[in-house]
Amino acid sequence: MTSSYNYHEYIDTYIRDIRSGKIKSSKRLKKAMNLVEFKLDNKDVFIDSNKIYDAKRIIEENFDMKLLNWQLFIIALVHCYYKSTDMVVFDEFLIMMGRGNGKNGFISPLIWYLTTPNHGVKGYNVEIIANNEEQAKTSFEDIHTMLEENWRKMRKGYKKTLTRIDSLTTNSYIRYNTSNSRTKDGKRSACLVFDEIHEYEDNRTINVFTSGFGKRKHSRVFKITTNGYVRGGVLDQELEMADDILDNKNEMAELLNKLPLIYELDSEEEAKDEESWEKANPSINYFPLLKQEVKKHWIESQYKPSSAIEFYTKRMNIPKQNTYTSVAPWKKIKAASEKEIPYDELQGKECIGGLDYAEVTDFASCGLLFKHEGKRIWLEHTFVNHKALKIESREIKFPVQEMVKKGLITIIYEESIQPRHIVDWFAEQREKYNIIKIVGDDYRLRYLREEFENRGFPLETVRRGPITHAKVAPIISSMFAEETIIWGDNPTMNWYTNNTYAEMNKKGNIEYLKIEPKTRKTDGFFALMHAISKDDELQDTQQKFNFYDVYTY
Repeated sequence: MTSSYNYHEYIDTYIRDIRSGKIKSSKRLKKAMNLVEFKLDNKDVFIDSNKIYDAKRIIEENFDMKLLNWQLFIIALVHCYYKSTDMVVFDEFLIMMGRGNGKNGFISPLIWYLTTPNHGVKGYNVEIIANNEEQAKTSFEDIHTMLEENWRKMRKGYKKTLTRIDSLTTNSYIRYNTSNSRTKDGKRSACLVFDEIHEYEDNRTINVFTSGFGKRKHSRVFKITTNGYVRGGVLDQELEMADDILDNKNEMAELLNKLPLIYELDSEEEAKDEESWEKANPSINYFPLLKQEVKKHWIESQYKPSSAIEFYTKRMNIPKQNTYTSVAPWKKIKAASEKEIPYDELQGKECIGGLDYAEVTDFASCGLLFKHEGKRIWLEHTFVNHKALKIESREIKFPVQEMVKKGLITIIYEESIQPRHIVDWFAEQREKYNIIKIVGDDYRLRYLREEFENRGFPLETVRRGPITHAKVAPIISSMFAEETIIWGDNPTMNWYTNNTYAEMNKKGNIEYLKIEPKTRKTDGFFALMHAISKDDELQDTQQKFNFYDVYTY
């Protein structure tokens, strides 16, 4: 049945359509076709056509769906093995595509199939992992619903609860986990699904589940995601590794059995061409409703900068840093954290304090701004009320505890962040630096004013909103572009800044806004902005100034 194909009809046809341009694809996806051929040209490879067709049949029958070309391509690649070792050719798949293209709708039937006798591996346990329960349950509930609808046929072979599905014929289970789940036993798992890895700030969760993993026959990992707003996190690391694999850097294509399938636009300009949307959305030409939703989103993005950020990031898989609305490109934000702060040279120098907070039961950021040898230096510290970390509906997408260990964040175990907590920090800094004033917006300083004045701190307010933003925008733009802002090894400031975008209002002035209102904080960026509003009052001096000398006359 497959004699006219080099590998298998689902593989060959997809590769041919990608290369001919029949299917519009990204540069990375084109490279992935080369990688597939490179791996499958090994004479030791066996492609189990019978299982491929069987998988297609039972998935389409039980899930009432017709598999698309990209889905059949992946199913075929799942069934490629090395004859000599009986190991899978591809043991890890990275699948990144635009929102709404059916990543979960595909992974759900695939992992269910892997637990069936048709796949043929006993004890093929599947763990679905995501950052939050709602996302983790998505694929699990797809499978649970299918079993419910076919229960008369399925009940002899399955046992199900709201948290676990067991295949009685293969002694396999499917269950879902969140990043803080207690059960993290990778040693018993044969398949791991990491959902929406763009939300992962670090690899801790992945490491926990993959520790000891891979001991079961034909073990596989699936990482599925859109792009996202976390820069420098797991997804960026995965994409960097993907590029090295696709380019066979240091023979990585030979050493690793990982297949990156990256559906994305290659440039922002391509978003203007509706036909190019397929590059990030491989299902768009099959589903009129999806195409209609993407068109609607595109129109909205022309009028709403916040919608544009989401369109490029989530629909087209171009991170927001590539759009005109970002405060600064990610590499420029990182540059601020890659230069060391010359603490010794700042001793006794004058500086301006800045602070910002949304609620006293949430986050509060304070810092000191210096001018030193042509650079602006920002020393920042964050206070977090413990209750802000316990709201289940609003999981903070940032490693707060890790920052506590680095000394960048202090958690306040009281009902609120009291004025004394913030003033104590500034008082401690006053022992080392000459704080000429502290600046915050007029609304928030009302809560703090009495404590600051009682401790002898000169406090000034700036107006909230566009007037102040427009004043500081040229400085902020310049200091990132020229890499003249330094805040040292402070991932919290990277996070704050990366969560902020710039919008031009009707008067042509820049206003800085929060990308996502609940889980991504911007306090540190706005604290810096408040200090910069008094930037012209700071002198750039290289000479050490002993402010205690002021009191000797």
